[in-house]
Formats: sequence, structure tokens, C-alpha cells
Amino acid sequence: MSIIDIAKRVHDHTWKIDPIVRSLIDTDFYKLLMAQTIFRNKPDVDVTFSLINRSKDIRLADIIDEGELREQLDHVRSLRLSRGESTWMRGNMFYGKRYMFAPEFMEWFENLQLPPYHLEVRDGQYELTFEGKWPEVMLWEIPALSILMELRSRAILKHMGKLELQILYARAMSRVWEKITQLNKIEDLRIADFGTRRRHGFLWQDWCVQAMKEGLGEKFSGTSNCLIAKKWEVEAIGTNAHELPMVYAALAQNDEDLYQAPYQVLQNWQEEHDGNLRIILPDTYGTANFLKNAPDWMASWTGIRIDSGDPEKLTYQAIDWWISKGEDPRQKLIIFSDGLDVAQIKYLSTCFKGKVRVAFGWGTLLTNDFRDLTPGDKLAPFSLVCKAVKANGKPTVKLSDNPNKAMGPQEEVARYKRIFKIGDQTQRDILV
Repeated sequence: MSIIDIAKRVHDHTWKIDPIVRSLIDTDFYKLLMAQTIFRNKPDVDVTFSLINRSKDIRLADIIDEGELREQLDHVRSLRLSRGESTWMRGNMFYGKRYMFAPEFMEWFENLQLPPYHLEVRDGQYELTFEGKWPEVMLWEIPALSILMELRSRAILKHMGKLELQILYARAMSRVWEKITQLNKIEDLRIADFGTRRRHGFLWQDWCVQAMKEGLGEKFSGTSNCLIAKKWEVEAIGTNAHELPMVYAALAQNDEDLYQAPYQVLQNWQEEHDGNLRIILPDTYGTANFLKNAPDWMASWTGIRIDSGDPEKLTYQAIDWWISKGEDPRQKLIIFSDGLDVAQIKYLSTCFKGKVRVAFGWGTLLTNDFRDLTPGDKLAPFSLVCKAVKANGKPTVKLSDNPNKAMGPQEEVARYKRIFKIGDQTQRDILV
């Protein structure tokens, strides 16, 4: 295993050596799975994606040089799928399936150039938007976030000397390894890297995956990052995300179609996927009501991913729902993926031992935990997202089990709350 001297590489960063996004598959696996579903079912939908900085105190336009940002974004538009990457996607085994990606989708992807972007600066923040056909525009999300996160890191690191960088990365590595050591004590742990979107940098995520692989062995189930999965021959992990129900809902012609939209998404999904890819993400418009009115066929799916709200409360709701449908929760899978770190992973593992199978998608606090390692805590992670905000000219809405994650025009949010019967909700801090 070849270990890069990250501190030296960061000190010597140049454009040719280290473009932030190195490949079209330097993205999360779920984006490629969803792109194929959208390519088959909704290829002509026009969407707009926008950058949303939830951490308003981080004034990105004051930190990141606009010219550097444009240079990195332009580089992504120059990327094409390589022959080796195409061969990996066409022939690799994913979730036990040899031909996950259909030939017609691969032909489209092999010829893809990401569409243009629109960039403005307003009140210390970048307004970055992407418009076009849904299968193309959606693939901007992960590269855009990766670029902004790493440019922010680079802007802070460039003022540090060689020795200071060596010490910084030694301390950060020690922190990650200590977390891995603690996690290795958890019996029957199943954990994957979900940290691409808000990583400190590509080289750092790559190192973290190597550390997880070596430190956890079989307890490490893989990474969401396709390029890193290919490089280290580990499983590419991921299913689907809120984007699908948000756009399907925006396309609804009436209130009844809107109410059924989250279920229509999963109806389309199960026509393509089985086994461990049949994971429900129920919180886009409230988990409780989603489960209450879910069609019976959904109870046979493999599991549920919990990405907002109180994970303990929501898991018990899922268990009760499975029991009410005649399913054995002990055979079902709960995937936790919201703001996780070691203490919560330990607690949830213990809490649900013997009640349900659990797995963890460990994100920002794996690949971007530099808290308290710099003066002024300037490298602390923050919450940045890139979301679909319009579909065929209509606004999208997300309610979430955590109202602090809700998005959309106020009047549309109120309408969705009425239709999806959302009552009082408990606000939870958005950690990352």
C-alpha cells in the first residue's frame, strides 16, 4: 500500500498535480445509480441545482478566490470517462450484480460533458447554479461540493509552513486512527465511508479509506466514492437520496399525485434493483406519515436509511411498522447516516443489538474532522449542500424529520406540510 506524504503534497499543490476532481467517477455511487434510473424514467425533465450554504457565518466568497473556483469548475467540464473507468462500471460486481449499469446508459455516460454553470457573488457567498436535463445536471452536485470544500481547505492551508502542515496532518491522522481503534471494539460493526461531499480534500479521503480498510478489516464495508472504491478494490456503497422524491413531487399535477410521489419513486426503483439496494429513505416528507401510508409491498424491502431527526425514535417507529406488516425486524437493516461520530455509533450499535441489523454511513466527521487543530478553528467542518431547487420550472420542497433541514418557498413548504400531514417537529442542530 503506497502512502502519500499528504503534508508535502499539500504544501506543493499545483494545478497539474492536484486538480480537485480527478475523474467523473470521483463521485458517490448513489449518484450513478440514480442517474441511470432518471435516464430511464425522466430523461427530459429540466432541473436547476443550486449551492446552499447552511453555515451563513462561513463567507465562502471572502475565502475562496473566484478565479480558482472557475478554473476547477471548468476542469470538471473537460473530464470524460476513461476506458478503465468504463470497463470498471460495465464489468465490476456491485451489490452482487455483475451488470449493474445497462449498455445504453453507459454509452450515454461515456459521451457526457457536464453542462455549463452559472456563478455570481452576493453578500460574501457564491451563488452557483446548474441548469439542464436532469440526468446531466444532477452529476454536478458532488464535484461542486468537493471543489468548494477543498478550495476552502487550501485557502487556509496555504498560509502554513511545511513543519506546521506535517504536525497538522499527524494530529489529524492520530485522531482518525483513535476513532477507528474505538470503533473496532464494537461487535458486528458494519460501517462505510460516506464522506465525499464534505471532505477536507481528495487525498485526505483517500487516506481515510486506507485507514478504515487496514484498521477495521471486514467491519469496513466500503466507500461511497467510486474512484476510491476502484483504486483500492473495495465495495462501492450507496442507494438513493432525497433528490428523487423532491423532483418527482415537484412534477406532480395535483395534490393526490404529490402525496403518491415518494412511493412512485420507489416503485420505479424496485423495477431495477433488489437485495441490499432496496433501502427506503422515508424522511423527505416525514417518516411517520410515510410509513403509516406506505403500500404493503414496501415492507418486504431490505431496510431503511435514517438521515434526519431522532435516530433512536425513528428506528423504533420502523421496527413497529415492520412488525405491523408481519415482518421480522431482526432480519431488516437500518442504515444511520446523519452527522455520525464514534459516540453515537457506539450508542446506536448497543441500543439496537438483537432488535434490528444496523449499519453506518460515516461522513463528514470521518473525512473532515479538523476541529480545534488550527488557530481560530478555521478548518472546522461546515454544512454545505447542492440541491435540486426547480423541476420543469416548479420549485422543489424538502420537509425532513428535522425542520432545520427543510427547504423550498415558504408557501410551498406550508402546502406540503398540509398534504403530508406534518405536525409539530423537533428542531435538531445541523452538525455537518
